Amino acid sequence: MFTGIVEELGEIVACEQLTDAARLTIRGKLVTSDAGHGDSIAVNGVCLTVVDVVDDVFTVDVMGETLSRSSIGGLGPGAQVNLERAAAVNSRLGGHIVQGHVDGTGTILTRTPAENWEVVRISLPDAIAKYVVEKGSITVNGISLTVSGLGRAETPAADGTRDWFEVSLIPTTLSLTDLGTAAAGTVMNLEVDVIAKYVERLHQRG
Repeated sequence: MFTGIVEELGEIVACEQLTDAARLTIRGKLVTSDAGHGDSIAVNGVCLTVVDVVDDVFTVDVMGETLSRSSIGGLGPGAQVNLERAAAVNSRLGGHIVQGHVDGTGTILTRTPAENWEVVRISLPDAIAKYVVEKGSITVNGISLTVSGLGRAETPAADGTRDWFEVSLIPTTLSLTDLGTAAAGTVMNLEVDVIAKYVERLHQRG
């Protein structure tokens, strides 16, 4: 489990394409400080298992399903990624409950800068739109964020979606995560609040 509070921006060092998987080598000085084989690290919101650690570099294997359901497969050497170690049971929950299981991807549609923050609008796939509410929580590339706006466009976006949501980013988020530099058209990993999915399931079985 994670909290969606990104600890550092890491860098993809190498990407090895396998038959139905990929092996990523990632540099992250902070997250490797106490990491070992079998530990979980969220990479752009995807929970991955550490295979090996050498100095400040760790290696993870990414299976085919994860590659197809997230933006991980599109990353190459030099790409910056948001990194977070699994939450400790005795730590504060600074964000919200994040599983590291991507529900879908959305595309950055617009960025609107203000004096002290920036509003980013992201497309929202039909399959998960029902789980997203204004002032609720959503995870974008592993970042726990509050939904500041919701809407539906008259015409579909380039990725075929009509629904969108907005998040308002403070300077800290802009400077410490990849959302600070991600341009319009960038594909982001989305994870909705797991509580919403459990409530729906209970209602269906009730």
